[in-house]
Amino acid sequence: MANRRAVVTGASTGIGEATARRLRADGWEVVAVARRAERLAALEAETGAVAYAADLTVEADVQALADWLAASGAVHALVQVAGGARGVDDVADGNPDDWRWMYEANVLSTQRLVALLLPQLRRAAESDGHADTLFVTSTAAQVAYQGGGGYNAAKAAESMLVKALRLELNGEPIRVSEVAPGMVYTEEFSLNRLGGDQDAADAVYRGVENPLTPDDVADVIAYALGAPGHVNLDLVTVRPVAQSAQHLVAREPLRVREG
Repeated sequence: MANRRAVVTGASTGIGEATARRLRADGWEVVAVARRAERLAALEAETGAVAYAADLTVEADVQALADWLAASGAVHALVQVAGGARGVDDVADGNPDDWRWMYEANVLSTQRLVALLLPQLRRAAESDGHADTLFVTSTAAQVAYQGGGGYNAAKAAESMLVKALRLELNGEPIRVSEVAPGMVYTEEFSLNRLGGDQDAADAVYRGVENPLTPDDVADVIAYALGAPGHVNLDLVTVRPVAQSAQHLVAREPLRVREG
C-alpha cells in the first residue's frame, strides 16, 4: 500500500481511530479527519497519520478539506466512518433537532464527501488502476427497533446512498463497499447517544460476552481495501457471536447447550 493515501473520517475515536491505526500499520498514507484537533494530534504523533480537523456537517469545512487534499497529493480511498446517534425516543416523542443532526451527520456529510472527493478518486483510479470508497453504516440500517427510529432512518438513508452510488459508478474502476457493524463497544458511541449518562451507556453492553471492538471492524475494512482490485465487498454485516440479530443479544456467558 506504499504511496496509496486514504482519507479516514471519524478518526478521533472508535472505529475511525482504529481504522486509521490499522491502515498506517498496513503501509497506507492516512489523512485522519475529525472535529477534535487535540485527539487527532495525538494520533498523528503516535502513528504518522496526517491530522486534519474538520466538522463534516459544515459545508465550508468539507470544501476546505477537498481543496487541501487536491493540493497535497492523490486520494486513493475514502473511508467514511463519521456519524453517530442521538437519543432513544420513540418516533412520537422524537426530538426534531436530534433527528436533523443525525441526518446531517450520517447522510448529508457523506453526500458532500462523495461529491467533492470523487474527482480526485477518479484521477487516482485512472493512474493506479482502481480507487476505493468504503462506508461504515450499521445494522440499524437493516432492521428497525424501538427507540431507534431516528438512527434507523438516517443509517438506512446512508445505506441507500451507498447502493445508488455503486450503480452510478458501474463501469468505472472505483469500488463501493459498505460495512454494517452490529454491537461494537466503543468509549463514546452509546455515551453520546444517551446524553452523557455513563450508567445507561454501560448497561447497553452489560452481560454481553465479547461485543465487537473497533479493531474488529478495522480488520474488515483493511481486508476490503486490501483485496484484489477486481473484488468488491458490496456489503459486510459484522456482529459479535452473542448478537444473533438486532433484537437478540445473549447477556450471559456463551456456552454449549446439552443435546
